Amino acid sequence: MKIIVGISDMKVSNKPDDVLITYSLGSCIGVVIWDPVAKVGGMLHYMLPDSSLDKDKAEAKPFMFADTGIPRLFKETYKFGALKNRLIVKVVGGSQIMDSAGIFNIGKRNQAVVRKMFWKNQIMLAKEDVGGTGNRTVSLEIGTGVTHLKVSGRGEFEL
Repeated sequence: MKIIVGISDMKVSNKPDDVLITYSLGSCIGVVIWDPVAKVGGMLHYMLPDSSLDKDKAEAKPFMFADTGIPRLFKETYKFGALKNRLIVKVVGGSQIMDSAGIFNIGKRNQAVVRKMFWKNQIMLAKEDVGGTGNRTVSLEIGTGVTHLKVSGRGEFEL
């Protein structure tokens, strides 16, 4: 079953036939994690790096922000038997969209915060496809862990 991960959303599954997919990653970041032993995976689509920008919104929509969404993504996979040291972690997105002058640099700030959080928590990235100016769509097959990435102007390929 195809499970769509919306903007400011997160989904986790341990059903082998499920495919998690998120569309239209521009400056947003998609974090994809998968445990090859527990066969559980999760996907987060966050918009902004820091929940201190709006505490009320962070409480209502924790997956909107990296610092509140990423920990919850990991914790949800742990409930299905995933272990941190087995997780294969991939990050995509962080483009410079509708900000050609680089005034807000949301994409770069989103990239920086995920790297900082993973560094602090000793999480190694298996793959990443970040930056540029294109939109991305990423999917994760729960049964196999295969991650497909579609990038505007570059086509679709396995990540």
